[in-house]
Amino acid sequence: MIGITKTFSGITANDNISLKLKKGEIHALLGENGAGKTTLMNILFGLYKCEKGIIKKNGKTVQINSPHDARKLGIGMVHQHFKLVHNFTVLENIILGEEPVKNCILSLESARNKIIELSGRYKFNIEPDAVVSDITVGMQQRVEILKMLYRDNDILIFDEPTAVLAPQEADELMRIMKNLAAEGKSILFITHKLNEIKTAANRCTVLRNGKFTGTVDVESISKEKLSEMMTGRNLNFIIEKTGKQPGEVILKVENLTYKSKTHNKAIVNNINFEVRANEIVCIAGIDGNGQQELIRLITGMLKPDSGSIDIKGKNIAHIPEDRQKYGLIMDYNIGYNMILQNYRTSKYKKFGFYLNIDAIYKNADALIEEFDIRAGQGARTITRSMSGGNQQKVVIAREIYRECNLLAAVQPTRGLDIGACEYIYRQLAAERDKGRGVLLVSFDLDEVMDISDRILVIYEGKIVANVKPKDVSYKELGLLMTGAATHNQEK
Repeated sequence: MIGITKTFSGITANDNISLKLKKGEIHALLGENGAGKTTLMNILFGLYKCEKGIIKKNGKTVQINSPHDARKLGIGMVHQHFKLVHNFTVLENIILGEEPVKNCILSLESARNKIIELSGRYKFNIEPDAVVSDITVGMQQRVEILKMLYRDNDILIFDEPTAVLAPQEADELMRIMKNLAAEGKSILFITHKLNEIKTAANRCTVLRNGKFTGTVDVESISKEKLSEMMTGRNLNFIIEKTGKQPGEVILKVENLTYKSKTHNKAIVNNINFEVRANEIVCIAGIDGNGQQELIRLITGMLKPDSGSIDIKGKNIAHIPEDRQKYGLIMDYNIGYNMILQNYRTSKYKKFGFYLNIDAIYKNADALIEEFDIRAGQGARTITRSMSGGNQQKVVIAREIYRECNLLAAVQPTRGLDIGACEYIYRQLAAERDKGRGVLLVSFDLDEVMDISDRILVIYEGKIVANVKPKDVSYKELGLLMTGAATHNQEK
Protein backbone atom coordinates (compact mmCIF):
# COMPACT_ATOMS: atom_id res chain seq x y z
CA MET A 1 0.00 0.00 0.00
CA ILE A 2 1.71 3.20 -1.23
CA GLY A 3 0.75 6.77 -0.33
CA ILE A 4 -2.77 5.92 0.88
CA THR A 5 -4.92 8.96 1.71
CA LYS A 6 -8.54 8.79 2.90
CA THR A 7 -10.79 11.55 4.28
CA PHE A 8 -14.22 11.57 5.94
CA SER A 9 -16.20 14.82 6.17
CA GLY A 10 -13.04 16.86 6.01
CA ILE A 11 -11.15 14.69 8.56
CA THR A 12 -8.06 12.94 7.18
CA ALA A 13 -8.15 9.38 8.52
CA ASN A 14 -5.15 8.18 6.48
CA ASP A 15 -2.55 10.74 5.44
CA ASN A 16 -0.08 9.42 2.82
CA ILE A 17 0.45 6.06 4.55
CA SER A 18 2.63 3.31 3.08
CA LEU A 19 2.83 -0.29 4.29
CA LYS A 20 4.58 -3.37 2.93
CA LEU A 21 3.65 -6.95 3.84
CA LYS A 22 6.00 -9.86 3.18
CA LYS A 23 5.00 -13.43 2.37
CA GLY A 24 4.80 -15.60 5.49
CA GLU A 25 5.02 -12.56 7.78
CA ILE A 26 2.94 -11.54 10.78
CA HIS A 27 2.79 -7.76 10.56
CA ALA A 28 1.20 -5.77 13.41
CA LEU A 29 -0.54 -2.44 12.95
CA LEU A 30 -0.35 -0.31 16.09
CA GLY A 31 -1.91 3.05 16.93
CA GLU A 32 -4.25 4.92 19.24
CA ASN A 33 -8.03 4.90 18.78
CA GLY A 34 -8.79 6.96 15.69
CA ALA A 35 -5.23 6.67 14.34
CA GLY A 36 -6.56 5.22 11.05
CA LYS A 37 -5.68 1.52 11.43
CA THR A 38 -9.10 0.02 10.66
CA THR A 39 -9.68 2.55 7.87
CA LEU A 40 -6.43 1.46 6.22
CA MET A 41 -7.40 -2.22 6.43
CA ASN A 42 -10.93 -1.48 5.20
CA ILE A 43 -9.35 0.08 2.11
CA LEU A 44 -7.27 -3.07 1.55
CA PHE A 45 -10.41 -5.20 1.93
CA GLY A 46 -12.44 -3.02 -0.46
CA LEU A 47 -14.92 -1.56 2.03
CA TYR A 48 -13.55 1.96 1.44
CA LYS A 49 -11.89 3.53 -1.59
CA CYS A 50 -8.97 5.89 -1.04
CA GLU A 51 -8.67 9.29 -2.72
CA LYS A 52 -4.93 8.89 -3.31
CA GLY A 53 -2.46 6.03 -3.39
CA ILE A 54 -2.05 2.64 -5.02
CA ILE A 55 -2.12 -1.00 -3.91
CA LYS A 56 0.19 -3.62 -5.39
CA LYS A 57 0.10 -7.40 -4.99
CA ASN A 58 3.13 -9.42 -6.08
CA GLY A 59 4.47 -6.28 -7.75
CA LYS A 60 1.39 -5.59 -9.88
CA THR A 61 -0.99 -2.66 -9.29
CA VAL A 62 -4.50 -3.89 -8.43
CA GLN A 63 -7.91 -2.22 -8.13
CA ILE A 64 -9.93 -3.15 -5.04
CA ASN A 65 -13.39 -1.62 -5.24
CA SER A 66 -15.29 -4.15 -3.10
CA PRO A 67 -14.74 -7.09 -0.73
CA HIS A 68 -15.51 -9.32 -3.73
CA ASP A 69 -12.48 -7.85 -5.51
CA ALA A 70 -10.38 -8.40 -2.37
CA ARG A 71 -11.45 -12.04 -2.06
CA LYS A 72 -10.57 -12.68 -5.73
CA LEU A 73 -7.08 -11.39 -4.89
CA GLY A 74 -6.87 -13.76 -1.89
CA ILE A 75 -7.45 -11.09 0.78
CA GLY A 76 -9.71 -11.93 3.73
CA MET A 77 -10.63 -10.01 6.89
CA VAL A 78 -11.90 -10.84 10.37
CA HIS A 79 -13.61 -7.69 11.66
CA GLN A 80 -13.58 -6.53 15.28
CA HIS A 81 -17.35 -7.02 15.37
CA PHE A 82 -17.90 -10.38 13.71
CA LYS A 83 -19.95 -10.57 10.50
CA LEU A 84 -21.91 -13.74 11.31
CA VAL A 85 -25.60 -14.66 10.96
CA HIS A 86 -26.39 -15.91 14.45
CA ASN A 87 -29.29 -18.21 13.54
CA PHE A 88 -27.27 -19.90 10.75
CA THR A 89 -25.05 -22.91 11.36
CA VAL A 90 -21.27 -22.75 11.25
CA LEU A 91 -21.31 -24.37 7.80
CA GLU A 92 -23.94 -21.97 6.45
CA ASN A 93 -21.94 -18.95 7.66
CA ILE A 94 -18.68 -20.18 6.15
CA ILE A 95 -20.10 -20.80 2.67
CA LEU A 96 -22.29 -17.67 2.62
CA GLY A 97 -21.70 -15.98 -0.74
CA GLU A 98 -19.68 -18.95 -1.98
CA GLU A 99 -22.41 -21.62 -1.92
CA PRO A 100 -21.45 -24.79 -3.84
CA VAL A 101 -24.07 -25.68 -6.45
CA LYS A 102 -24.40 -28.91 -8.47
CA ASN A 103 -27.05 -29.21 -11.18
CA CYS A 104 -28.74 -26.02 -9.86
CA ILE A 105 -29.07 -27.61 -6.37
CA LEU A 106 -27.19 -26.54 -3.25
CA SER A 107 -24.55 -29.22 -2.56
CA LEU A 108 -23.15 -29.09 0.96
CA GLU A 109 -21.21 -32.35 1.15
CA SER A 110 -17.99 -31.09 -0.45
CA ALA A 111 -18.14 -27.90 1.64
CA ARG A 112 -18.71 -29.88 4.83
CA ASN A 113 -15.74 -32.15 4.07
CA LYS A 114 -13.45 -29.17 3.39
CA ILE A 115 -14.55 -27.42 6.62
CA ILE A 116 -14.01 -30.59 8.68
CA GLU A 117 -10.55 -31.03 7.11
CA LEU A 118 -9.56 -27.41 7.81
CA SER A 119 -10.94 -27.57 11.35
CA GLY A 120 -8.91 -30.69 12.04
CA ARG A 121 -5.72 -29.36 10.44
CA TYR A 122 -5.72 -26.22 12.62
CA LYS A 123 -7.18 -27.96 15.72
CA PHE A 124 -10.24 -25.68 15.76
CA ASN A 125 -12.58 -28.43 17.00
CA ILE A 126 -15.61 -26.80 15.38
CA GLU A 127 -18.86 -28.66 14.71
CA PRO A 128 -20.15 -27.61 11.25
CA ASP A 129 -23.82 -28.06 12.22
CA ALA A 130 -23.62 -26.02 15.43
CA VAL A 131 -25.76 -22.85 15.42
CA VAL A 132 -23.55 -19.77 15.79
CA SER A 133 -25.69 -18.30 18.59
CA ASP A 134 -24.95 -21.41 20.68
CA ILE A 135 -21.14 -21.29 20.50
CA THR A 136 -18.67 -19.16 22.46
CA VAL A 137 -17.17 -15.90 21.24
CA GLY A 138 -13.80 -17.64 20.81
CA MET A 139 -15.42 -20.28 18.62
CA GLN A 140 -17.20 -17.58 16.59
CA GLN A 141 -13.82 -16.05 15.85
CA ARG A 142 -12.58 -19.44 14.62
CA VAL A 143 -15.58 -19.53 12.29
CA GLU A 144 -14.48 -16.17 10.88
CA ILE A 145 -10.96 -17.54 10.35
CA LEU A 146 -12.37 -20.65 8.66
CA LYS A 147 -14.32 -18.37 6.30
CA MET A 148 -10.98 -17.00 5.06
CA LEU A 149 -9.27 -20.41 4.88
CA TYR A 150 -12.26 -21.92 3.06
CA ARG A 151 -11.79 -19.27 0.35
CA ASP A 152 -8.04 -20.04 0.15
CA ASN A 153 -7.09 -16.47 1.11
CA ASP A 154 -3.33 -15.91 1.42
CA ILE A 155 -3.49 -12.43 3.01
CA LEU A 156 -5.38 -12.51 6.31
CA ILE A 157 -6.42 -9.32 8.15
CA PHE A 158 -7.36 -9.47 11.85
CA ASP A 159 -8.92 -6.34 13.40
CA GLU A 160 -8.46 -6.39 17.19
CA PRO A 161 -8.62 -10.21 17.20
CA THR A 162 -8.26 -10.69 20.97
CA ALA A 163 -10.56 -7.86 22.13
CA VAL A 164 -13.32 -10.32 23.09
CA LEU A 165 -11.17 -13.30 24.05
CA ALA A 166 -10.13 -14.70 27.41
CA PRO A 167 -6.33 -14.94 28.00
CA GLN A 168 -6.23 -18.65 27.17
CA GLU A 169 -8.19 -18.07 23.95
CA ALA A 170 -5.86 -15.21 23.01
CA ASP A 171 -2.82 -17.45 23.50
CA GLU A 172 -4.45 -20.09 21.29
CA LEU A 173 -5.12 -17.49 18.58
CA MET A 174 -1.46 -16.44 18.63
CA ARG A 175 -0.51 -20.11 18.09
CA ILE A 176 -2.95 -20.38 15.17
CA MET A 177 -1.57 -17.20 13.57
CA LYS A 178 2.01 -18.49 13.82
CA ASN A 179 0.99 -21.80 12.21
CA LEU A 180 -0.74 -19.97 9.37
CA ALA A 181 2.34 -17.80 8.77
CA ALA A 182 4.56 -20.90 8.80
CA GLU A 183 2.43 -22.28 5.95
CA GLY A 184 3.07 -19.16 3.89
CA LYS A 185 0.02 -17.07 4.77
CA SER A 186 0.70 -13.35 5.27
CA ILE A 187 -1.02 -11.79 8.25
CA LEU A 188 -1.86 -8.18 9.13
CA PHE A 189 -3.29 -7.69 12.60
CA ILE A 190 -4.49 -4.59 14.38
CA THR A 191 -3.89 -4.60 18.11
CA HIS A 192 -3.38 -2.29 21.07
CA LYS A 193 -1.64 -4.96 23.13
CA LEU A 194 2.13 -4.69 23.11
CA ASN A 195 2.56 -8.16 24.62
CA GLU A 196 0.79 -9.68 21.59
CA ILE A 197 3.05 -7.79 19.21
CA LYS A 198 6.17 -9.01 21.02
CA THR A 199 4.79 -12.57 21.13
CA ALA A 200 3.62 -13.02 17.54
CA ALA A 201 4.68 -10.27 15.13
CA ASN A 202 7.77 -10.07 12.93
CA ARG A 203 7.38 -6.38 12.11
CA CYS A 204 5.13 -3.56 13.29
CA THR A 205 3.88 -0.43 11.54
CA VAL A 206 2.88 2.42 13.87
CA LEU A 207 0.30 5.11 13.04
CA ARG A 208 -0.40 8.29 14.98
CA ASN A 209 -3.18 10.77 14.18
CA GLY A 210 -3.63 9.26 10.72
CA LYS A 211 0.06 9.54 9.81
CA PHE A 212 2.80 6.93 9.35
CA THR A 213 5.21 6.95 12.30
CA GLY A 214 7.47 4.08 11.26
CA THR A 215 7.87 0.35 10.61
CA VAL A 216 10.16 -1.54 13.00
CA ASP A 217 11.49 -5.06 13.58
CA VAL A 218 9.70 -6.29 16.68
CA GLU A 219 12.61 -8.33 18.01
CA SER A 220 14.90 -5.31 18.24
CA ILE A 221 12.52 -2.78 19.85
CA SER A 222 11.21 -2.50 23.41
CA LYS A 223 7.57 -2.22 24.43
CA GLU A 224 8.35 1.17 25.96
CA LYS A 225 9.68 2.48 22.62
CA LEU A 226 6.64 1.11 20.75
CA SER A 227 4.39 2.82 23.28
CA GLU A 228 6.22 6.12 22.82
CA MET A 229 6.00 5.86 18.99
CA MET A 230 2.27 5.25 19.29
CA THR A 231 1.32 7.95 21.81
CA GLY A 232 4.19 10.43 21.64
CA ARG A 233 4.70 10.17 25.41
CA ASN A 234 5.80 7.82 28.17
CA LEU A 235 3.00 5.91 29.92
CA ASN A 236 2.71 4.82 33.54
CA PHE A 237 0.30 1.99 34.40
CA ILE A 238 1.10 1.90 38.12
CA ILE A 239 -2.17 2.83 39.84
CA GLU A 240 -1.47 4.35 43.22
CA LYS A 241 -3.34 2.83 46.16
CA THR A 242 -4.55 5.58 48.48
CA GLY A 243 -4.49 3.45 51.59
CA LYS A 244 -8.13 4.26 52.32
CA GLN A 245 -9.98 1.49 54.09
CA PRO A 246 -13.15 0.18 52.41
CA GLY A 247 -16.20 1.99 53.73
CA GLU A 248 -19.89 1.18 53.92
CA VAL A 249 -21.40 -1.65 51.91
CA ILE A 250 -22.53 -0.39 48.49
CA LEU A 251 -23.56 -3.76 47.02
CA LYS A 252 -24.52 -6.92 48.88
CA VAL A 253 -25.27 -10.12 46.96
CA GLU A 254 -26.66 -13.09 48.89
CA ASN A 255 -27.34 -16.66 47.68
CA LEU A 256 -27.85 -15.42 44.12
CA THR A 257 -28.85 -18.12 41.63
CA TYR A 258 -29.84 -17.90 37.97
CA LYS A 259 -30.66 -20.96 35.85
CA SER A 260 -30.47 -21.31 32.09
CA LYS A 261 -33.89 -21.19 30.50
CA THR A 262 -32.94 -23.90 27.98
CA HIS A 263 -31.29 -26.64 30.07
CA ASN A 264 -32.15 -25.66 33.68
CA LYS A 265 -28.49 -25.54 34.72
CA ALA A 266 -27.38 -22.93 37.26
CA ILE A 267 -25.25 -20.38 35.38
CA VAL A 268 -24.95 -18.25 38.53
CA ASN A 269 -24.78 -20.69 41.42
CA ASN A 270 -25.50 -19.46 44.97
CA ILE A 271 -23.12 -16.49 44.85
CA ASN A 272 -22.36 -14.31 47.89
CA PHE A 273 -20.14 -11.20 48.02
CA GLU A 274 -19.98 -7.51 48.94
CA VAL A 275 -18.57 -4.37 47.32
CA ARG A 276 -17.80 -1.47 49.63
CA ALA A 277 -17.16 2.21 49.15
CA ASN A 278 -13.55 3.09 48.32
CA GLU A 279 -12.71 -0.25 46.70
CA ILE A 280 -12.42 -1.78 43.24
CA VAL A 281 -13.54 -5.40 43.24
CA CYS A 282 -12.72 -7.37 40.11
CA ILE A 283 -14.50 -10.52 38.98
CA ALA A 284 -11.86 -12.55 37.16
CA GLY A 285 -12.63 -15.63 35.12
CA ILE A 286 -12.56 -17.22 31.69
CA ASP A 287 -15.42 -16.05 29.48
CA GLY A 288 -18.56 -18.15 29.84
CA ASN A 289 -18.34 -18.88 33.56
CA GLY A 290 -21.35 -16.77 34.55
CA GLN A 291 -19.80 -13.34 35.03
CA GLN A 292 -21.83 -11.65 32.31
CA GLU A 293 -25.11 -13.11 33.65
CA LEU A 294 -24.08 -11.99 37.14
CA ILE A 295 -23.66 -8.38 36.00
CA ARG A 296 -26.97 -8.51 34.12
CA LEU A 297 -28.67 -9.70 37.31
CA ILE A 298 -27.11 -6.89 39.33
CA THR A 299 -28.04 -4.25 36.73
CA GLY A 300 -31.62 -5.52 36.38
CA MET A 301 -31.32 -6.92 32.86
CA LEU A 302 -32.12 -10.42 34.17
CA LYS A 303 -34.26 -11.65 37.06
CA PRO A 304 -32.75 -14.15 39.52
CA ASP A 305 -34.33 -17.49 40.34
CA SER A 306 -33.42 -17.00 44.00
CA GLY A 307 -31.31 -14.84 46.27
CA SER A 308 -31.13 -11.09 46.85
CA ILE A 309 -29.29 -8.01 45.56
CA ASP A 310 -29.12 -4.93 47.78
CA ILE A 311 -27.69 -1.72 46.28
CA LYS A 312 -27.26 1.54 48.17
CA GLY A 313 -29.15 4.21 46.25
CA LYS A 314 -30.47 1.71 43.66
CA ASN A 315 -29.08 3.56 40.60
CA ILE A 316 -26.11 1.91 38.88
CA ALA A 317 -23.62 3.21 36.33
CA HIS A 318 -23.13 0.36 33.88
CA ILE A 319 -20.44 -0.07 31.22
CA PRO A 320 -21.74 -3.18 29.37
CA GLU A 321 -19.68 -5.89 27.64
CA ASP A 322 -21.17 -5.12 24.21
CA ARG A 323 -21.18 -1.38 23.56
CA GLN A 324 -23.13 -1.65 20.31
CA LYS A 325 -25.85 -3.97 21.59
CA TYR A 326 -26.33 -2.65 25.13
CA GLY A 327 -24.49 0.66 25.45
CA LEU A 328 -25.38 2.85 22.48
CA ILE A 329 -28.06 3.73 19.95
CA MET A 330 -25.82 3.53 16.92
CA ASP A 331 -27.81 5.89 14.67
CA TYR A 332 -28.02 8.61 17.35
CA ASN A 333 -25.29 11.22 17.55
CA ILE A 334 -22.88 11.54 20.49
CA GLY A 335 -24.94 14.28 22.14
CA TYR A 336 -28.07 12.13 22.41
CA ASN A 337 -26.14 9.01 23.43
CA MET A 338 -24.56 10.97 26.29
CA ILE A 339 -27.96 11.65 27.93
CA LEU A 340 -29.78 8.33 27.41
CA GLN A 341 -30.57 7.84 31.12
CA ASN A 342 -30.85 11.52 32.00
CA TYR A 343 -32.91 13.17 29.28
CA ARG A 344 -35.90 13.55 31.62
CA THR A 345 -33.93 15.59 34.16
CA SER A 346 -34.43 19.34 34.40
CA LYS A 347 -30.94 19.98 33.03
CA TYR A 348 -31.94 18.67 29.59
CA LYS A 349 -35.59 19.77 29.47
CA LYS A 350 -37.01 23.03 28.18
CA PHE A 351 -40.49 24.33 29.01
CA GLY A 352 -41.25 20.94 30.55
CA PHE A 353 -41.81 19.14 27.24
CA TYR A 354 -38.86 19.86 24.94
CA LEU A 355 -35.25 18.77 24.95
CA ASN A 356 -32.74 21.52 25.69
CA ILE A 357 -30.51 21.00 22.64
CA ASP A 358 -27.95 23.60 23.72
CA ALA A 359 -27.48 21.88 27.09
CA ILE A 360 -27.24 18.43 25.45
CA TYR A 361 -24.47 19.49 23.07
CA LYS A 362 -22.65 21.53 25.71
CA ASN A 363 -22.54 18.43 27.93
CA ALA A 364 -21.30 16.26 25.06
CA ASP A 365 -18.65 18.77 23.97
CA ALA A 366 -17.22 18.85 27.50
CA LEU A 367 -17.02 15.04 27.69
CA ILE A 368 -15.55 14.77 24.17
CA GLU A 369 -12.79 17.12 25.28
CA GLU A 370 -12.13 15.42 28.61
CA PHE A 371 -12.10 11.85 27.28
CA ASP A 372 -10.31 12.68 24.00
CA ILE A 373 -13.12 11.23 21.87
CA ARG A 374 -12.16 11.47 18.19
CA ALA A 375 -15.28 12.71 16.38
CA GLY A 376 -15.20 14.54 13.05
CA GLN A 377 -18.39 16.53 13.68
CA GLY A 378 -18.12 16.89 17.44
CA ALA A 379 -21.27 16.21 19.46
CA ARG A 380 -23.29 15.84 16.24
CA THR A 381 -21.19 12.91 14.99
CA ILE A 382 -23.31 9.81 14.35
CA THR A 383 -22.02 7.10 16.66
CA ARG A 384 -22.06 4.38 14.00
CA SER A 385 -19.46 6.29 11.97
CA MET A 386 -16.87 6.24 14.77
CA SER A 387 -14.16 3.68 15.54
CA GLY A 388 -14.96 1.00 18.11
CA GLY A 389 -12.55 2.48 20.64
CA ASN A 390 -14.15 5.92 20.41
CA GLN A 391 -17.62 4.38 20.74
CA GLN A 392 -16.35 2.77 23.96
CA LYS A 393 -15.16 6.15 25.22
CA VAL A 394 -18.66 7.58 24.72
CA VAL A 395 -20.14 4.87 26.96
CA ILE A 396 -17.43 5.26 29.60
CA ALA A 397 -17.72 9.07 29.69
CA ARG A 398 -21.51 8.90 30.09
CA GLU A 399 -21.48 6.26 32.83
CA ILE A 400 -18.66 7.71 34.91
CA TYR A 401 -20.52 11.02 35.09
CA ARG A 402 -23.79 9.47 36.26
CA GLU A 403 -24.74 10.13 39.86
CA CYS A 404 -24.76 6.80 41.73
CA ASN A 405 -22.83 4.80 44.32
CA LEU A 406 -22.01 1.69 42.26
CA LEU A 407 -20.11 1.56 38.96
CA ALA A 408 -20.31 -1.83 37.20
CA ALA A 409 -17.82 -2.09 34.35
CA VAL A 410 -17.52 -5.12 32.05
CA GLN A 411 -14.29 -5.06 30.04
CA PRO A 412 -14.22 -1.24 30.08
CA THR A 413 -10.94 -1.06 28.12
CA ARG A 414 -12.05 -3.43 25.34
CA GLY A 415 -10.84 -2.01 22.04
CA LEU A 416 -9.00 0.90 23.66
CA ASP A 417 -5.37 1.77 22.97
CA ILE A 418 -2.84 1.70 25.79
CA GLY A 419 -2.93 5.46 26.28
CA ALA A 420 -6.72 5.37 26.68
CA CYS A 421 -6.42 2.33 28.98
CA GLU A 422 -4.08 4.25 31.25
CA TYR A 423 -6.59 7.11 31.39
CA ILE A 424 -9.54 4.79 32.14
CA TYR A 425 -7.62 3.04 34.94
CA ARG A 426 -7.01 6.39 36.58
CA GLN A 427 -10.66 7.37 36.13
CA LEU A 428 -11.81 4.15 37.84
CA ALA A 429 -9.33 4.74 40.65
CA ALA A 430 -10.58 8.33 41.00
CA GLU A 431 -14.19 7.10 41.27
CA ARG A 432 -13.13 4.66 43.98
CA ASP A 433 -11.37 7.45 45.85
CA LYS A 434 -14.53 9.59 45.70
CA GLY A 435 -16.33 6.91 47.69
CA ARG A 436 -17.89 4.84 44.94
CA GLY A 437 -17.88 1.07 44.87
CA VAL A 438 -16.48 -0.23 41.58
CA LEU A 439 -17.33 -3.73 40.33
CA LEU A 440 -15.09 -4.64 37.40
CA VAL A 441 -15.26 -7.68 35.10
CA SER A 442 -12.09 -8.32 33.13
CA PHE A 443 -10.45 -11.15 31.19
CA ASP A 444 -7.08 -9.34 31.13
CA LEU A 445 -4.84 -10.61 33.94
CA ASP A 446 -2.59 -7.53 33.81
CA GLU A 447 -5.65 -5.32 34.21
CA VAL A 448 -7.00 -7.47 37.05
CA MET A 449 -3.73 -7.39 38.98
CA ASP A 450 -2.89 -3.71 38.33
CA ILE A 451 -6.15 -2.00 39.25
CA SER A 452 -8.03 -4.24 41.70
CA ASP A 453 -8.15 -3.84 45.46
CA ARG A 454 -9.76 -7.27 45.72
CA ILE A 455 -10.28 -10.13 43.25
CA LEU A 456 -13.21 -12.55 43.13
CA VAL A 457 -12.48 -15.54 40.90
CA ILE A 458 -15.53 -17.09 39.24
CA TYR A 459 -15.57 -20.64 37.88
CA GLU A 460 -18.63 -22.50 36.58
CA GLY A 461 -20.95 -19.92 38.14
CA LYS A 462 -19.38 -20.01 41.62
CA ILE A 463 -17.01 -17.66 43.44
CA VAL A 464 -14.04 -19.95 44.12
CA ALA A 465 -11.61 -17.39 45.57
CA ASN A 466 -11.62 -13.98 47.26
CA VAL A 467 -8.06 -12.62 47.28
CA LYS A 468 -5.98 -9.45 47.16
CA PRO A 469 -3.58 -8.92 44.25
CA LYS A 470 -0.54 -8.88 46.54
CA ASP A 471 -1.47 -12.31 47.90
CA VAL A 472 -1.72 -14.19 44.59
CA SER A 473 0.59 -14.74 41.59
CA TYR A 474 -0.35 -14.67 37.91
CA LYS A 475 0.13 -18.44 37.76
CA GLU A 476 -2.08 -19.05 40.80
CA LEU A 477 -4.76 -16.74 39.45
CA GLY A 478 -4.72 -18.54 36.09
CA LEU A 479 -5.08 -21.92 37.82
CA LEU A 480 -7.99 -20.63 39.90
CA MET A 481 -9.73 -19.36 36.78
CA THR A 482 -9.46 -22.78 35.10
CA GLY A 483 -10.67 -24.67 38.19
CA ALA A 484 -7.27 -26.38 38.57
CA ALA A 485 -6.67 -24.90 42.05
CA THR A 486 -8.64 -23.89 45.13
CA HIS A 487 -8.08 -21.07 47.58
CA ASN A 488 -9.28 -20.37 51.10
CA GLN A 489 -11.75 -17.51 50.79
CA GLU A 490 -11.56 -14.52 53.07
CA LYS A 491 -14.65 -13.00 54.61
